[in-house]
Formats: sequence, C-alpha cells, structure tokens
Amino acid sequence: MGQLVVVEFVSLDGVMQSVLSADEDREGGFDGGGWVLPYVDDVVERVMSEATAGAGALLLGRRTYEIFAGTWPYADMDDPAVAAMNAMPKYVASRTLEELGWNNSVLLGADLVAEVGRIKAETEAETVVLGSGDLLRTLVGHDLVDEYRLLVFPLVLGRGKRLFAEGTAPRRLALAATRSTPSGVLINTYRRVGESGPTA
Repeated sequence: MGQLVVVEFVSLDGVMQSVLSADEDREGGFDGGGWVLPYVDDVVERVMSEATAGAGALLLGRRTYEIFAGTWPYADMDDPAVAAMNAMPKYVASRTLEELGWNNSVLLGADLVAEVGRIKAETEAETVVLGSGDLLRTLVGHDLVDEYRLLVFPLVLGRGKRLFAEGTAPRRLALAATRSTPSGVLINTYRRVGESGPTA
C-alpha cells in the first residue's frame, strides 16, 4: 500500500495561495502572489527536488496540472527531478478537462475517494500532491493524507486560501522531522496518528 504525501509551501498563517507568481491564482482578489521566492535557498530547492524525484506518482488538481504541463515538459531533462516528473504517472482531478497532453497523465473519475484508494493500493511508492488547493480540501476532508511535508515560510500574509480551511475536522498528527534553512524556512514533516479527532 502506497502513501499519499502532501508537500506544500505555507505562510506562518497557513496561506498556500499563489506561491510562485502573481498570476498563479488570483481567486478572491488575492494579489500577493510570488511570496516564496525571496526565501528559496539551496536547502528548499534540494528538498523539493528530492520530494519530486523520489515520488512514484503525482496527484494534481486542474489548475496546478495546467501550470506544470505548460512548464515541466520543456525543462532541462538532465535534472533528475524534471526527468522523474515527466516520466512518472500524473493523476489529475478535474471536472472540466477532457484531454491531457502531458506524458503519462491520467484523468480521474468522479468518485475521487475511490480513485485515490485505488492509486494507493496500486502504487508502492509515494504519491505526492503539490499545490492543488481545491483538491487538497477534498483529500483532507476525507482523511486521505498519510503525511504532510510543510515548508513554512517566515511571513504572515493575512489573507488567501489556507491549507486547512475554516471548518476542517480535527486531525491528530505527529511531528516526525523538522529542520530549518538558511533563509528561515521550517521544513516540518507530520504523520497521521491513530483515529481522527481532537487532541487530548
């Protein structure tokens, strides 16, 4: 049985919207995009490269898939992370896409919970979720995530889409690892602990 691993950039107040560019996601009038860039150091780059190269598959929402599909097929294939991302299966959750042009991309059916269960059963390696905020809300809501690797950036944004939205059911997590980078980013790994519910 494979593990579903979420790898995300978040601000101190939990915002994960439009991390790399202003035009990535302006929904809700968000105009603070590109906020991770001043903090991306060699350690952050290495962590993201290792997470990608070590994955067995990617699980992506429609918006993130389209951004990636417009970039990674044309990137430097000598980079192991780029080569891995292009070669591995990419499972896409979308209600609007009908065709997927990126190599080894698979459009999931309407029953996302069943589809994710099938992927985890068929994939021994990790299936990694990057970005994909709307998809994440469904995954978190159905308690499908086995591990969160959160890169927490040292700034407060005050608004924007959050990883754990208002109304998210309580979850118990255990801190499995933590480290800091020269730019002040905390890289925290959390794993599920037993049954969902409030902490004691």
